[in-house]
Amino acid sequence: MAQRSDRLALMAFAAYSILGGGNAVGVRFSNQELDPFWGATLRFGLAALLMLVVMFATGHRLPTGRALLGASLYGLLAFGGAFAFAFYALVELEAGFGQILLSVVPLVTLLLAVLQRLERLRRSAVVGALLAITGVVLMSGLTLEGPVPLLAIGAAFGAAICFAQASIVVKRFPPVHPIVENAVGMTVGAIFLAALTLVSGDQVVLPERSDTWLAVVYMVVIGSGVVFTLYVVVLEHWDASRASYGFVIVPIVTVLVSAWLLDEKLGYGLIGGGALVLAGVYFGALRPAHASKSQPDVEHV
Repeated sequence: MAQRSDRLALMAFAAYSILGGGNAVGVRFSNQELDPFWGATLRFGLAALLMLVVMFATGHRLPTGRALLGASLYGLLAFGGAFAFAFYALVELEAGFGQILLSVVPLVTLLLAVLQRLERLRRSAVVGALLAITGVVLMSGLTLEGPVPLLAIGAAFGAAICFAQASIVVKRFPPVHPIVENAVGMTVGAIFLAALTLVSGDQVVLPERSDTWLAVVYMVVIGSGVVFTLYVVVLEHWDASRASYGFVIVPIVTVLVSAWLLDEKLGYGLIGGGALVLAGVYFGALRPAHASKSQPDVEHV
């Protein structure tokens, strides 16, 4: 039974890692026509409606008490905070570059877990962080024309922190069915993004171009509904750090798709720096995770 469960988690992990690679490209298409916060609101407003329909159609009910609180915090971080940062960052950053910056999520997750006393700090995590930072510096110096957009890079790291903490929230609060977790989470995230849209003064308009609508449909159905449902499935079976390893694979898919659809160049800085970032995340978070079985289980809040 345990072997079957781990096989299911592995399949879900592989699927969300590959399918998630199109998200950053979809955001780039959206940002070409829509203001960033409104684009994020449109995406998760539609995704929330889709997940709520699926939730009620499959006979699930809304959680209560601390389970509802946990799902709401997950949504505020994973969809509200993370994608507000991500959509803003991808106004200036190329999809491949932005997604490679997000590949530090497993390492950030590990470090946050240490701060919250869920895991022990390992020397490999520090070495991995240094490798990742070196890779970011290399990419920034060789792949972008003109000055490095520091605010955009900072926003990308803000998204990484939100994604990392969101996975820890899922582990710390009472478990909720993946469909329900995302239905509640996306609803909360969409409300937060809508408020941000009003405050920022983003123009609220519907897309006119067919490629923008195709990107929105992909992000709503596949990039949100399918990918994050699979992600929560993985979180049900693996610890937070291990579940976030998909962020190491996603950039590879994103770089290839963005080079194909957006004609983004595969420069030596992007390739060399990206390799260092991925090596850092692997060395600091992926490889040591096999020893996580010896660590105490996480208790729900």
